This record gives sequence, structure tokens and C-alpha cells, in this order.
Amino acid sequence: MSTKTKRRRELEAALNAAMRDVSGQGVLYSQAVADRLGMNSTDLECLDHISRGPLTAGRLAELTGLTTGAITGVIDRLERAGLARRERDAGDRRKTLVSMLPAVAERVAPLFEPMERTAMAVLSKYRDDELALLLDFLTTARDAALTAMSELRALPQPRPTPKLSKPK
Repeated sequence: MSTKTKRRRELEAALNAAMRDVSGQGVLYSQAVADRLGMNSTDLECLDHISRGPLTAGRLAELTGLTTGAITGVIDRLERAGLARRERDAGDRRKTLVSMLPAVAERVAPLFEPMERTAMAVLSKYRDDELALLLDFLTTARDAALTAMSELRALPQPRPTPKLSKPK
């Protein structure tokens, strides 16, 4: 029998449900942005990482849990779209960095303004120590999600299921 109290189990279940809801809304919002830009949501999420500062393809793979092969395709598509470019690392000519282009600020950033504005409004009600706790939680949850992605990739591939039709 679990030593957790009933209240603890209820709080954990409610928090898990809330995280799933927030995650789902984030996925749907990103997909809506990606649709407006004519790109897929994976490429958009990778572009978000690139927009925080140049990084190597390997680091982008680590941050996203995607394979390096998949990341190569992402970077190729972002370059063709005029949103990112590969460039030699000035400090280590053996490395290639991926960085965003000015088109991101012009075409992509405005579409995230409503989400950014509402998120900042929500965060404004918390004290600094509460924000630090939230940051710790989200960072830990992100790392756990990357671990879960690795575990998922290690599972045997299930039999294919019939494809669902796209919503109209």
C-alpha cells in the first residue's frame, strides 16, 4: 500500500492533468502557428531552440530528443524557408553552428506575441521565490520528458495502426 496520503494522490493527479492540458494547448498553438507559416510543428519547435542562440546540430538533437538524422532534415528545411543558416564556429572551425535569420523576427515572432503576453501576465502574479520554484519544476519536467523520449525510442516498434484521417 502506498504511503501517500489521499490528499497527496489527489494533488499529484490534478497537477498531472493540468500539465497535460497545458502541454496540449502548447502543441495546438504551435501547430496553428506552423500551419500559418506553411511548416511542420517539429521544425517550428527546433527553430525556437535556435532562436535562443546559435547551436550545433548535435546540441539541437540533445535538446529535442530527435535523432541527428532528423535534425539534418529540419535544418535543411529551415534553410530553404529562409529562417536559419549554417555557419562555421569562429572559435572552432571544425564545428558548424545553426543560427536564425532576421526573417524569424519578421514572420514568426509576431505569431507568438499573444502567447508570450498572456504567459507574462500569468507569471506577474508570482513572487520571485515562487518563480524560482516554477523554473526548477519546469526544468526538471523537461529533463524527465527527454528521458521518457529516450525510453520510448528504445521500445520495440508496435504494429502499424490504420492512419487516422485528417480533420477537415
